Amino acid sequence: MYHVGQVAISPRRKMESTSLLLWGMVFGSLGLGFFIYGKKQKAIVPLMTGIALFIFPYFIADITMLVIIGCSLVVLPYFVRI
Repeated sequence: MYHVGQVAISPRRKMESTSLLLWGMVFGSLGLGFFIYGKKQKAIVPLMTGIALFIFPYFIADITMLVIIGCSLVVLPYFVRI
């Protein structure tokens, strides 16, 4: 057990928080790329996808759901053409 202040954190819980941080950073970086591309090309779908990829990791606490939603958002511009 790791102790942070007065709270004991199990090694598994610590790994989950690290995974959430890294996956959030990956999807945020991809979101930055989509955002810049959408802004330069004046394409609304990549622009909105980029913004969504920036924001959604703040609201998802489960690693599996984070990866599923993130991958779905990454492939969205391929299937939706406006």
